[in-house]
Amino acid sequence: MSEIHIYLPDNSVKTFDHEPSALEVAQSIGPRLAKDTLGVRVNGESDILDIRLPLKDGSKIQLITTKSPEANEVIRHSAAHVMAQAVQSIWPEVKVTIGPVIENGFFYDFDSPRNFTEEDFEKIEKKMQEIISKDYPLVRRNVPIDEAIATFSKMNERFKVEIIQDLKAKGETTVGIYDQGDWFDLCRGPHLQSTGQIKAFKLLSVAGAYWRGDEKNPMLQRIYATAFGDKKELEQHLHQLEEAKKRDHRKLGKELGLFHLHPWAPASPFFTGKGAVIYNELQRYIRELYFKYGYQEVITPQIFDTELFKTSGHMANYQEDMFFTTVDERQFGVKPMNCPSHCLLFKADHHSYRELPLRMADFGRLHRNEKSGAIHGLTRVRSFCQDDAHIFCSLDQIQNEIASFMKLLSEVYEKLGMTNYKVALSTRPAARVGADDVWDQSESALAKALDSLNIPYTLNPGDGAFYGPKIDIRFFDAINRPWQLGTLQCDFNLPNLFDLNYVGEDNSPHRPVMLHRAILGSIERFIAVYLEHTAGHLPAWLSPVQVQVLSITDRVNGFCEEISSALKSQGIRVEFDQRNEKLSRKIVDAQMLKIPFMIVVGDKEAEQRSVSLRLRDGKQISGLSFEKTVEMIVANVKERQLSQIINQEVSH
Repeated sequence: MSEIHIYLPDNSVKTFDHEPSALEVAQSIGPRLAKDTLGVRVNGESDILDIRLPLKDGSKIQLITTKSPEANEVIRHSAAHVMAQAVQSIWPEVKVTIGPVIENGFFYDFDSPRNFTEEDFEKIEKKMQEIISKDYPLVRRNVPIDEAIATFSKMNERFKVEIIQDLKAKGETTVGIYDQGDWFDLCRGPHLQSTGQIKAFKLLSVAGAYWRGDEKNPMLQRIYATAFGDKKELEQHLHQLEEAKKRDHRKLGKELGLFHLHPWAPASPFFTGKGAVIYNELQRYIRELYFKYGYQEVITPQIFDTELFKTSGHMANYQEDMFFTTVDERQFGVKPMNCPSHCLLFKADHHSYRELPLRMADFGRLHRNEKSGAIHGLTRVRSFCQDDAHIFCSLDQIQNEIASFMKLLSEVYEKLGMTNYKVALSTRPAARVGADDVWDQSESALAKALDSLNIPYTLNPGDGAFYGPKIDIRFFDAINRPWQLGTLQCDFNLPNLFDLNYVGEDNSPHRPVMLHRAILGSIERFIAVYLEHTAGHLPAWLSPVQVQVLSITDRVNGFCEEISSALKSQGIRVEFDQRNEKLSRKIVDAQMLKIPFMIVVGDKEAEQRSVSLRLRDGKQISGLSFEKTVEMIVANVKERQLSQIINQEVSH
């Protein structure tokens, strides 16, 4: 074999007389690096590969070490195997299925005759620690596929057999198997060098899950867990999880009386009067900005003949996520997105270049057939609404429209106190419509816009929509969890599929570009994210009850009613708590409901026509002018101020 050249990130070259593994490359650099190497990226690909796999000539590699941000991904991959080995060591009758890495952890699905509970975790963790302490080397074997099928069939591991048979049907001739001690598992990697490299782990929860996510398949038991490179990282993560439990929007939604879910309408939330206030205030705010930024709001139908979705590509690329019905022997689909209907609306009229950009916004309801195992509170639902819009523009208007989108998004997120966000450019997926040169053009347009705006961004290969690449906005909440919210997608394909045209300056037909954009995204999901970000402490303009008037004695009820009326006349949502309860009880109840402003009135205040103003964080100022206090609260709400600040100079 001729010389094999492997290129390092600094463009230096390592030469071998055979195809080396990444571990061999690390060993050629130094023993310390070799000891710390966990995985490898090759030729800029996003996937982390196993350090034992041979590298081709000319490969440019990036070694993943214990100090790399991606280290935990490899650690968790191996920790999943350790957990499976521990479970089968304790309960040999349990069969294994799959154990992938997920965000912030991993899980393993088991076919078990017994029901796992969290009481079992201590026993499993103890056995895992034994396996880790023995520091078993993780040894990879490439096994002929028929031999692997025979081996797992003999072990009655029917789920593994099914996986291998699927690989055989796809043309695979060998599979990877990793040994650790006397236990082994089917896997493509990557894996650590030995079990002893797992320094910190924790089992978190147990749940049911259908095999391969299909409700027709057997129900399995899924154990969720996590692992880190050191115990300090694990402790920080566990603290974040505890904080997340306190902020869970499902818990807050129940405590604050905002929404309900019912099994007769699965994954389709009911918003109460209080919840609808938040929903409507968000829409009202976005509508005001639509006027400012030149959008027209439209209303489009809920169901369409499936010919629409055949034209748009949804039937070919999105059918399993849609709902369908039959009317007069015609098949109809419930719209999962607004974009095809906006194409019909654009095509219904003749358009001149003078009308562009045409910005079309729609708060219409959407429905997507999410799998039952994926639905979760308000964050993953089947019925929802987006602050959705589509911009039809000319090629030379794209840059200005993207700049306008980023300005609008920045204004909204600033108003909501959501300034910690990052931008990613998501490129063409494997399943897509349109020619590669069209994708080249649209991806280039997005990258050029972000570069011209000096907006830092990362690449997210393969995560674009099936009709176009997109700019994704990832918001990091108060406890630093990432949430995908806003997006802008550049689409050259739907205008082609629908044969959309406008008349240019040359009096000839031209094809518009279609930009799909959302700021909040799904309003249901946004409310969930924002509740958790704020821990339910919404700014006053979004709060269902903005002011609670608290009387100390019945003698002041008349003045309390006057205060309430004055606030209501200014559009403030106010309630008067005149229960025969102690003031301390009333304050606690108002704080539990996270009401921004509490106005406390006793005999002295009624006599002087003043109030004591108390905030939900416990701050209070007494002797404030009634009229000026009303004025200050109204200003706070009307200006959509983020916090409740008492002006110390407001006095009677």
